[in-house]
Amino acid sequence: MATPKSDPDAPRPLARGGPLAPLARHPFLTVLGVLAVGIALLLAFWDWNWFKPLVERQVEARTGRKFHIIGNLDVDRFGWTPLVQVGAFTFGNASWSKEPTMVSADCLQFAIELKPLLFHREYRLPEIRLRKPRMRLEYGPGHTGNWVFGEASTDTTQYGALWIDDGRLRFLDASRNTDIDVAVHSDLRDPSSKAPPVLADGGGRWEGRKFKLDGRAETPLALRETTHPYRIDVHVTAGTTRAHARGTLLDPFRLRGFNLKLALAGQNLADLYPLLGIAAPDSPPYSFDGRFTREQTPTSRTGTKDTGNIWHYDDFTGKLGDSDLGGDASFETGRKRPILKATLVSKRLDFDDLAGFVGKPPAAGAGETATAEQAAKAAQERAKTRVLPDKPYELDKLRAMDADVRWKAHRINAPKLPLDDMDAHLLIDAGLLRLDPLNFGVAGGDIRSTIRMDARESPIHTRADMQVRGLSLPQLLPESDVMREAVGRVGGDIHITGTGNSIAKMLGSANGTAQLGMGHGQISNLLMEYAGIDIAEALKFLVEGDRRIPIRCAFADFEVRNGVMTTQSLAFDTTDTLIVGEGSVNLRDETLDLHLRPRPKDRSLFAFRSPLLVGGTFKDPSFRPDLKRVGLRGAIALSLATITPPAALLATIELGPGKDVQCGGKYAK
Repeated sequence: MATPKSDPDAPRPLARGGPLAPLARHPFLTVLGVLAVGIALLLAFWDWNWFKPLVERQVEARTGRKFHIIGNLDVDRFGWTPLVQVGAFTFGNASWSKEPTMVSADCLQFAIELKPLLFHREYRLPEIRLRKPRMRLEYGPGHTGNWVFGEASTDTTQYGALWIDDGRLRFLDASRNTDIDVAVHSDLRDPSSKAPPVLADGGGRWEGRKFKLDGRAETPLALRETTHPYRIDVHVTAGTTRAHARGTLLDPFRLRGFNLKLALAGQNLADLYPLLGIAAPDSPPYSFDGRFTREQTPTSRTGTKDTGNIWHYDDFTGKLGDSDLGGDASFETGRKRPILKATLVSKRLDFDDLAGFVGKPPAAGAGETATAEQAAKAAQERAKTRVLPDKPYELDKLRAMDADVRWKAHRINAPKLPLDDMDAHLLIDAGLLRLDPLNFGVAGGDIRSTIRMDARESPIHTRADMQVRGLSLPQLLPESDVMREAVGRVGGDIHITGTGNSIAKMLGSANGTAQLGMGHGQISNLLMEYAGIDIAEALKFLVEGDRRIPIRCAFADFEVRNGVMTTQSLAFDTTDTLIVGEGSVNLRDETLDLHLRPRPKDRSLFAFRSPLLVGGTFKDPSFRPDLKRVGLRGAIALSLATITPPAALLATIELGPGKDVQCGGKYAK
């Protein structure tokens, strides 16, 4: 039987023991092998960038903003919380912004928890790292921030720690002329911190005022929690003004709530006007520290439901020049004009520190606190031939805000003035300024004043009413040896009106009356002999010793017209000597022209009885006898005259009991 020929195309059986024999026997292993090869190939050629469009669409869907990944997308850590790395990216801005990008960065790394995402659709990012991020935060129409993504894009993502490397943050509010640009980076001094604070350094404009800042704050992620306090510790400098704020803010971008300790210092309180809108006079250097808070109150002063902001600076203490100053203050905005309210207290007030209120620079002598610029201005002021302050008041400041400020000083340091204490109440309403009261304790008595300055028009119209009561004569002239044993109290009234934008102009145009007087008292007989130029009697008292003689009365009554004070009556009467006078005091020219005629009541042949001429200027007064009228005949001649003080003045002085001390009557002339 013939053997059949084999078909060369027929499949051949696998040889036993060949390399593919196990796969032939186990099909599952075949599939597994193919899958392993596929995974190996996938891992070799996988590119996470394939998911970039998906990620971009997800971000855009959740925020309504364009999100573009420029660099690579990669996963560096696998597991239930993988670490995703995004190369350079940009995140779009609000449609109303001129700048299309709100956020960009060179690199973003974030960890994301997969279980909450897969099973609950919750986004949890326990850590985020940013390299060279650039963020632009700004307000737009309706004062809506670009960080608000709309009603349909409420962000419920939960964030953990944030690390920032070489970042920049810019905040703009065009409606308030605010543009802040700061460099930020995470504080890595505590590597274990799960939410490291950020360090900031930069500056810009705050409501048009330039400033610089540096400090630290909580992680920026905490800014999203507008119901939780946000802690800061920041130093701010604007020119020579410095502030140190530390504490918490609530909703910082809206400045909705403050609870800060604020240290404020500077060279001049007047510098606060361009910075904060607080119209303060020139002052010496100052430093305060207190509690700074803010409250919002609805107001309807303009007929609309506006929001009024009240900034409180409470329980502050500090220094103003060489004076201590403390109290509570508030500054309310959101009105037609902001208003400053304050209750201030000084335990010790250096009177020189008030110079700015009358238009003079702060004192800058030995031991005084002043800047080099203020010292130069003080030197220029001393070089002037005039005394009355001639610096014009700044009308824009007087009209810029309202005020209700009460300031009490328990003790006043004024070496050249016998001042004891002060009680001042400043009221400003639409350019109408009142000091009601302005009271000083002076020489054991007091001077009570009410001053009204109407700066609603230029020039300023001023009215001053002053009551002088109970001033001690020896305390008025503490540097005079012959006045130490004097006894007597001075009183009177001053009522003047004037027009002008400076103290000098106001007084140079003044009209009114000025009356001062003194009732019973005692004075040095030596002083009276000097006044009467009685050489024999003066020599006798110099050799044998002085004694005190009674004062019957003294008074000066001036009529003030166009800045010139003219005597209506002027007299000083003791049982020893009578001095009567006449003349004028020119407030416009600051000159003196008074004639004082001493009339000794004894008949000493050595009494020259010549008039005493008071002349010169306020800066450099002169006192000299009128020797042309000296003569023996004048020493012997006697005549009678009557001196009587104004009736209104009698009510202000202490006349005392007894016929001999009554003011008025016939005396030798």
